[in-house]
Amino acid sequence: MSLFLVDAGREWRESQRQILYVARELRKKTTAYHLVLDPAGELFRRASEEGLSTIGLPMHGRLALLVRKSLVRHMRAHGCKLAHFHETFGATLGLAAADAAQVPLRFLSRPADSSPLEGRLPLASIDSVIAGTDAIRSILLRGGVPEDRIEVVPPGTDFSRFTNRPPDDFVRKELGFGPEDFLVGAVLPLEDERGHEALLEAASIVRGQAPKVKIVILGEGSVRLEAPEGEAAPDMDSVRYFLGFRKEETRILSSLNMFIVFSHLDGLGGFLIEAMASGLPVAAVDVGMARDLITHRESGLLVPPRNAKALADAILKVHFDRNLAARIAGRGQETVLEKYSAEAMARRIIGVYERRAHRKGIKLA
Repeated sequence: MSLFLVDAGREWRESQRQILYVARELRKKTTAYHLVLDPAGELFRRASEEGLSTIGLPMHGRLALLVRKSLVRHMRAHGCKLAHFHETFGATLGLAAADAAQVPLRFLSRPADSSPLEGRLPLASIDSVIAGTDAIRSILLRGGVPEDRIEVVPPGTDFSRFTNRPPDDFVRKELGFGPEDFLVGAVLPLEDERGHEALLEAASIVRGQAPKVKIVILGEGSVRLEAPEGEAAPDMDSVRYFLGFRKEETRILSSLNMFIVFSHLDGLGGFLIEAMASGLPVAAVDVGMARDLITHRESGLLVPPRNAKALADAILKVHFDRNLAARIAGRGQETVLEKYSAEAMARRIIGVYERRAHRKGIKLA
């Protein structure tokens, strides 16, 4: 008995990255599986290099009948109980084969760039359509897919470039900080002048109690990049600007000791997720996505918007209490990897397999 993951594509796409992660998780679970792929494709090459179980089946430029017969033969030979088709071309070939081979469970991934009715797919024969977003779910509903057959599984992020990086002194070298300085990266919309002023006020409070703390403002915007008129210039020694954060984000994050998102607006959750994935202790304004990501004093610190004193207190807590910093950094990283990683996405898809199989009384292992 085995599971078939079928993809006819030759180019490397986001959906193919997802297939790779699902196959890795199935291997961890010691569940029998086979990737049925075009041997001329990039996914076939990568999967083969990793030693994943692959079946090379040319699906382009051949008569559809011959491809279907080959698929039926492989499905019968390996006792296929579940077939997951990851794009519509492979599904048009594979669903008929699954029918002939009497495969009891059939799944279709709905990529964002294809139509649920493309290729005249027999939707009634599909146990579940897996959508990456609620927007795609809405499209499927309008296309006639019954609501109880749709599963929403967000695509997940490959965090390896954040989790596998060693500490870096990139920011220290670029801005002339010393090894003893405690670097706090801060993201906020620079157009938010009130938030910007509150951040500078927080920096001034922190400097009075911990002069080794340096705040690096990351981002771009139209707000002036100097101290407000009348403010003592030395305060700016503890605040620097590093624009173009996205160009060197992994190196910057691995250079920091703490990360803060200081905006009363939602929409900067991506920065927060990446910082948490990097293993940094974080503080963020108590709005939007930050509330979903952070449990206060467990996986990070939450502060009121535009509240300089509260932000300064959060920075000082992390700076002076290294046990707290290590605890919230570790739990924050765990939270992000559990919710938003590509591995978590793969586990959710396998969970969909298991729930649907249980409904039909089919054991997958």
